Amino acid sequence: MRAMVLPRFGGPELFEVRDVPTPTPGPGQVLVRVLVSGTNPVDAKLRHDGTWAGIQPPAIIGYDASGVVEQVGPGVTDFKSGDEVFYTPEIFGNPHGTYAELNVVPASIIAKKPPSLSHEEAAAVPLAGGTAWDALVRRMQLRVGETVLIHGGAGGVGSFAVQIAKALGARVLATSGPDNLETLRKLGADVVINYRSEDPAQIALRETGGQGVDAVFDTAGKNMIPSIPATRPGGRLATILGFSGDVSAFYPRNLTLHGVFLTRERRRLEEMSALLERKQMKPLVERVLPLEKVGEAHRVLDSGHGRGKVVLTVGKK
Repeated sequence: MRAMVLPRFGGPELFEVRDVPTPTPGPGQVLVRVLVSGTNPVDAKLRHDGTWAGIQPPAIIGYDASGVVEQVGPGVTDFKSGDEVFYTPEIFGNPHGTYAELNVVPASIIAKKPPSLSHEEAAAVPLAGGTAWDALVRRMQLRVGETVLIHGGAGGVGSFAVQIAKALGARVLATSGPDNLETLRKLGADVVINYRSEDPAQIALRETGGQGVDAVFDTAGKNMIPSIPATRPGGRLATILGFSGDVSAFYPRNLTLHGVFLTRERRRLEEMSALLERKQMKPLVERVLPLEKVGEAHRVLDSGHGRGKVVLTVGKK
């Protein structure tokens, strides 16, 4: 099968087209013909140095996919050949990602593709959408009538977070650079904040009458400490990135901090499918590139200023 192989850690120019052996599904696994692979910031981190995730080159990375079941392994009864599915495979210790025509994955972490989505749209959902879902729905349990501040609202995770928060009935304050403010409005943000010229914490306090927001979700990094004064006592904060600084202010304000790293499961994909089918949540696919242009996609990831998602067409529909 055709795959984009990372021969060693380093820059986005390193990917090589190779013909590699076709994998075989084992017990509880399925073989998926990947039609579209998603790209995510974690891909770029792994490309630079994946040793933290137990990956050593040569490796095939990529951790989002939409495709068709090619073959099922022993014991798999809930999928059959020809089923359209979408999923995000495990990262840790998995050097056989979705930048390839075929991918073996546990049946327990894939789900039927929402019928209304194209494969390009579906491949953009699992990792980024699932991360936003976990942060807002499962961890911070955002409720109707609450106010949330989302840092990086136009990015892969942030664009889903804005839509999920609106679907939950929350008031959404979201930040971006000046080029993406209109994108935030189209996604449904109630208040858009240009982080380059405005202070998100000050605006959050102004918009809440000085009380502070109920929840903060940082998808961009370096926003946890500055957001503490803008969070009401008893509020919740979640981040998908590490941070450093003085956290002593968390305690007198009785704040709860959630670190969010996505686990893999079918149920979350099925939960999100309800919003996707009702058009309350739509993937923001900014670019569609052929698999061989994966280096170009990674240059977008390296910039840290992408809008929505970049996906890669792999196989023929």
